[in-house]
Amino acid sequence: MGLHESAEMYLETIYQLLQERGSVRSVDVAESMGYSKPSVSRAVGLLKQGGYLLMDKDGSLTLTEAGLITAQKVYERHTILTGLLIRLGVSPETAAEDACKMEHVISDETFDAMKKHMRQYTE
Repeated sequence: MGLHESAEMYLETIYQLLQERGSVRSVDVAESMGYSKPSVSRAVGLLKQGGYLLMDKDGSLTLTEAGLITAQKVYERHTILTGLLIRLGVSPETAAEDACKMEHVISDETFDAMKKHMRQYTE
């Protein structure tokens, strides 16, 4: 199942919330993303159906292996792209917003080249 940008955003948000809080429910996702609870419930249902997400009987969300891989990939792209844009002189707020758009459409080849380029600044 190829994921749309919105599905990737949900997975990335769930991943980040799990890192911060250790436990996440749909209401946390709705609050974090500024979406309605019904919208999040629909997305969670689709992600569960696609094999990216599990929900406990108490409503806690867990990423499956496929969900975790996708979420980590999107998060890494966001982090690297934000850092690159900031290094180019873009304000942190604008860099984060632009990276959020770019992370879903950039090719693996281009991203890998950018990541390789950024390593020289962090090593």
